[in-house]
Amino acid sequence: MGGPMSVNDDLPWIAPTLSLIRDADSKGVPVIGHCLGGQLMSKAFGGMVTKNPVKEIGWGQVEFISTLAAEWVCDISADFPRFDAFHWHGETFSLPPHATRILQSEYCENQAFVRGPHLGMQCHVEMTESMIRLWGKHWADEGVAASASVQTPEQMYTALDARIERMRQVADRLYSHWIRGLKLA
Repeated sequence: MGGPMSVNDDLPWIAPTLSLIRDADSKGVPVIGHCLGGQLMSKAFGGMVTKNPVKEIGWGQVEFISTLAAEWVCDISADFPRFDAFHWHGETFSLPPHATRILQSEYCENQAFVRGPHLGMQCHVEMTESMIRLWGKHWADEGVAASASVQTPEQMYTALDARIERMRQVADRLYSHWIRGLKLA
């Protein structure tokens, strides 16, 4: 999931987490990551994590860009070629080798990638109203002014139910495809 730290920080749990992701990959176990999780996946698979040109905070439109996206979302890309996803990041990942970008936004080229059974996301499609309201309480800690890529909490709360519902439809299809890669023991 997400977190305020960087994948590039010297934290004792990062190297073992990267190793765990690579081990899962070698065993064919699907991995999924949101934001920091997607960044960890990218780095584990040979990508890089760097500062994004701008912070993305709040709702922002993402768009499906690959024919592989249709497979992952059961043709939802035809229904929803673009949708509002939730964002809260200042860094981003590069595409690791053998990965395909499936989502991009105006402010962050790599919003989601697939690599075999794995799904790495920069955006947050898992958000709930309570999570958004809780994160909104920490908006001032980011030290950035509202801009085209940064929303105030009040802007984040606008049309919240409708935005979450539409995002949930996309998330459900992404998760449903990812789950098919899991094998029952």
